[in-house]
Amino acid sequence: MLPVAGVAAAVIASTGFAAAERAVPIPAAAIDVPAAGPTQTAVFAGGCFWGMEAVFEHVKGVRGVTAGYAGGTRDTANYDAVSTERTGHAEAVKVVYDPRQVSYATLLRVYFSIAHDPTQLNRQGPDSGPSYRSAVFPQDARQAAVARAYIAQLGAAKSFRAPIVTRIEQGGFYPAEAYHQNFYDRNPTHPYIVHWDKPKVAAFKAGFPTLYR
Repeated sequence: MLPVAGVAAAVIASTGFAAAERAVPIPAAAIDVPAAGPTQTAVFAGGCFWGMEAVFEHVKGVRGVTAGYAGGTRDTANYDAVSTERTGHAEAVKVVYDPRQVSYATLLRVYFSIAHDPTQLNRQGPDSGPSYRSAVFPQDARQAAVARAYIAQLGAAKSFRAPIVTRIEQGGFYPAEAYHQNFYDRNPTHPYIVHWDKPKVAAFKAGFPTLYR
């Protein structure tokens, strides 16, 4: 995400993409991860974690969302280091959910349809660099199989106008600094939140009314 001055410039230069954002109508995944245990965990990267966190917090069945960094090492999992674009980290969110209420495949559908644009390579909206890449970090082999199959399914269906660039990666997840957590809820008038993330949450509510809470 950009500092406030950068956000203002981006808003002025914007073509209206964020304000016109809609959930992309994509099919449900053909296969899913079996429900097991009281909770399961998913990790997704797709641009600034503020908006990703905000979308998944509104999904029924999600118990908690943490903003953080994935794909690099623990010693460089901090905003200053990640912002150099040399740590291998991606801004990501850890989603803890009740698999009896929402499945991994459903979370993937939200991820690809509205949480981010999976056709943008190493960028999202006004943010550019590999830390803003589109990547799924499966927590086990079943999640990896479902994610790979869904990407192939969406590609075969030509669900997007451009190729999907989402990567399937391995790596630990490290929570971001406290000031990044729940940023959307704590900073509702921040220019970045108003321009880029509030339209995304509104689009999720409109596109997935039965999943929204």
